[in-house]
Amino acid sequence: MEHLPLAIAQLASIEVLIAVVLGTLFGVFVGALPGMGTVVALVVALPFTFSMSSTAAIALLLCIYCSSVFGGSISAILINTPGTPQSAATVFDGYPMAQQGKADLALGWATVSSVFGGLFSLAILVVAAPQLAAFSVRFGQIETFALILFALTCIAWVSRGSTVKGLLAGSIGLFLAMIGPDTMTGMSRFDFGIDELAGGFSLISVLVGLFALSEVFYRAATGGEAGKAALLSMVGFRIAPWPEWRIRLTALVKSSAIGTFIGILPGTGATAATFVSYAEAARSSPRREGFGSGEPEGVVASESANNAVTGGALVPTLALGIPGDGGTAVMLGALLIHGIVPGVQLFQNNPEIMIGAFVTLFFANILMFFVGVLGAQAFTRLLRLPEPLLMGSVLLMSLVGAFAVRGNPADVIMAVAAGIFGLLLRLIRIPMAPIVIGMALGATFEQSLRQGLMLTDGSFLAFFQQPIALVILLLTALVISWPFLRAALRRCVAEGRRQ
Repeated sequence: MEHLPLAIAQLASIEVLIAVVLGTLFGVFVGALPGMGTVVALVVALPFTFSMSSTAAIALLLCIYCSSVFGGSISAILINTPGTPQSAATVFDGYPMAQQGKADLALGWATVSSVFGGLFSLAILVVAAPQLAAFSVRFGQIETFALILFALTCIAWVSRGSTVKGLLAGSIGLFLAMIGPDTMTGMSRFDFGIDELAGGFSLISVLVGLFALSEVFYRAATGGEAGKAALLSMVGFRIAPWPEWRIRLTALVKSSAIGTFIGILPGTGATAATFVSYAEAARSSPRREGFGSGEPEGVVASESANNAVTGGALVPTLALGIPGDGGTAVMLGALLIHGIVPGVQLFQNNPEIMIGAFVTLFFANILMFFVGVLGAQAFTRLLRLPEPLLMGSVLLMSLVGAFAVRGNPADVIMAVAAGIFGLLLRLIRIPMAPIVIGMALGATFEQSLRQGLMLTDGSFLAFFQQPIALVILLLTALVISWPFLRAALRRCVAEGRRQ
């Protein structure tokens, strides 16, 4: 704590304060644009840090990293398109809330949950970064496979009433994740001789097509004005009353803990954390029946988890020099450029830098709340635009976002094709969420499984010999079998009463 005054003095300079404010505003703005995302925001800002002091540069990048994840929830709620892959699960309940005329409440749930998740992970980062970094090294491919397998169980929870259709859609998502170069050998798979498929499908392109473009096409086909009154009824920003928060407090804390833990694991990322958290919330919530149709707890689970990842991912980055995700990989490069070498020695030799980073993250989360409150007034009023202008803007932003990810025109074609496919799925009532889940987790699922089998000489039974993996696999089995076990218990109780 003796280094705290020095760290605060460094952060109190005009250059650093401007970096904090601009970084937060820029992060939220870019995060809300479909297809841009955290990594793009950091890469765009990176050249500007070369002429800045190391303290200001770190502050700018940390604020962008933190706020861009939250920004993705804005477009997810308002236009049915996650601005970043980390906010993919927010669509499931956030947009239905907007359709019910609760866009202001949905933004309130998302903002408060994001800030809580970010501060929760920051507290963990401050207290136990070196110890958690040492533990994360023990979490290998087998454990990652078990974790992703658990996350895939949320396909069942978002497919209530049509489990078979949900499993079919999830299988489609897993197959789409396999198209393109094999991550192990580099050979192209399932491209059917089409050059445009050799690079695989971009997750953002599929997200944009399935959610945003299919919505545009659907409204064009049906007239689209039927639900406009509900969308216009509530604009701005509103925080739900305390009783509503109190009954969801357990989910808020649990999701933040899940996001922090998964963020600590190198290479897992916020997208996996979001779906793991959503799956757990949908499994354990007393309000599980409402998930997928506008249940605020779904927004809470998604947004608290993906923002908690930001603090968790910095644990291996700062303590071990191992990036936790794509965003922290850019951060790691920026630190090295400014002569700061991450690792255990950083905590011992430059504690003022670490404390400064912690203080910056704290202020970034607080400022993010005010940006969410004030910005929501402008964001939700976009819904008042005339239908053709609003949908035309969504179409333009979506296509630009699909192209911007890889700069590949084929991604635009894929987005349009996914939009047409999404429209057909809407008409035959097949849920689209499982496709996103399968595709978002498919690559990590396949890679961790294959690498795990290589480590065990092809023996899947050896997976059960790893204690951490065994616990997660048993939990997954319990989650899958619980509906059948509960039905059997009810029958036994009913028979006992009749006797």
